[in-house]
Amino acid sequence: MVHYTLAQSPEIILSVPGKDSAKAREKAMDQLMKLMDEGKLPTELEDGFGPQQLIEVKETSTDTASDEDAITQAVQVLSNLATLKLKVQESRDEALKVRKAVDVLFSDQSVSEEEITRLKEGFKVLKNYAQTNLRYQEARAKAEQARQVLDQALKSPDK
Repeated sequence: MVHYTLAQSPEIILSVPGKDSAKAREKAMDQLMKLMDEGKLPTELEDGFGPQQLIEVKETSTDTASDEDAITQAVQVLSNLATLKLKVQESRDEALKVRKAVDVLFSDQSVSEEEITRLKEGFKVLKNYAQTNLRYQEARAKAEQARQVLDQALKSPDK
């Protein structure tokens, strides 16, 4: 079903089966002529008004579709949070060990080349943990809204 309107009278909607085509516009013009003949058209159309001047009315998505999109997005946000939480937990202990070892760089005690090499390799773990932890903190903030969206969607209508 395709719907048309007029720039001069947007409240008039002409509905024609099928999709937008020259034939559909001709059918809409027939409906328009009938309205004019019956005196039901509130405006006068100028001579030369043709089917190409009809404006197609696109149907807007319903509130239900946008609510479903919000639910889908909320679930994705929570899924991302769960993944990040696991990554943070898995790398936390090793990262804290590396962090503790960093203190040796600020002390006066001597350090072997092997310890420095091990420390430099540990920096990668530390960096990955810190970045993942930051992403986790951001995701957690976003997940609060996602949780509220889901709570709203899961509410019983009779409450």
